[in-house]
Amino acid sequence: EAAIPKMLAPCLLRKVVLTVPLVFVVALLLVEPVRCDQEAGTAIPAESRPCVDCHAFEFMQRALQDLKKTAYNLDTRTETLLLQVEKRNLCDCVTANLLN
Repeated sequence: EAAIPKMLAPCLLRKVVLTVPLVFVVALLLVEPVRCDQEAGTAIPAESRPCVDCHAFEFMQRALQDLKKTAYNLDTRTETLLLQVEKRNLCDCVTANLLN
């Protein structure tokens, strides 16, 4: 097994680095571009496909529902915490009045 001399390795690496992108560019130039009017596989009629705006609208509706749910949960949690604070203050007040 012949080892690659140390001076030859950087040269080979440089050639590979330059050759690989060149091969890709040549391959892209030789490949026939796909035209829009070509049919690929099973085509779904445009009437039965939801439009992009419909998808965006559905996504925004779901996001709005999630936001409403989160806001409701935050409101409920805030109310619970406020009631706990009021209860604690009331208990502290009653305890302080009993001690006096």
